[in-house]
Amino acid sequence: MIRINLLPVKAAQRKEKLKGQLFVLALVLIVVAALCGSAYMFQLNRLQEAQAQIDQKRFEISKLMKTIGEVNQFKKRQQELRAKLDVMEQLEDARSGPVHVLDELYKAMPEKLWLTSFSESGGNAKIEGIGLNEETVAMFMRNLDTSEYFSNVELQVTQQSVQEGNKFQRFSLVAKTRTQKPDVNVEAAPQQRQSRGT
Repeated sequence: MIRINLLPVKAAQRKEKLKGQLFVLALVLIVVAALCGSAYMFQLNRLQEAQAQIDQKRFEISKLMKTIGEVNQFKKRQQELRAKLDVMEQLEDARSGPVHVLDELYKAMPEKLWLTSFSESGGNAKIEGIGLNEETVAMFMRNLDTSEYFSNVELQVTQQSVQEGNKFQRFSLVAKTRTQKPDVNVEAAPQQRQSRGT
């Protein structure tokens, strides 16, 4: 009987099998490494894009903050300018106020009534004068009461006096004055002028 030693064939087959397994293992490792590398590169790319977007947004925010700062500065300047304009308007009203008060005082005077003194301080006016009679003085007081520049007109003193044989009514009254510009009623002016003539 012939004996054949199969050990070297089995060893060779095992070697070949082992080589095949090592090759498959190496191939799997290469594929896994390639997949991991591509996944890493993909994530790195996404991270870089996200960082670029963050940088862009930060740049835009800084621009917006600068614009907001300029707008706030503009608003502050606008408020300062508005405050200055208000002060100028108040000064203008205060400057023209006495002129309007005196003009309104003249318009309120009926015929045959003369003023001997007028003083105004802190919104309080004292008026003294002479009228033909009590009705003339009462008409003057009514005209002042309807004026936009006078209010709370009160008669303090009235007494009859005689000058060169003519009887007159001396009077003294007080009133509150308004120096700011009122809403002018254009239709009221002719009626006041008519009441002066009567």
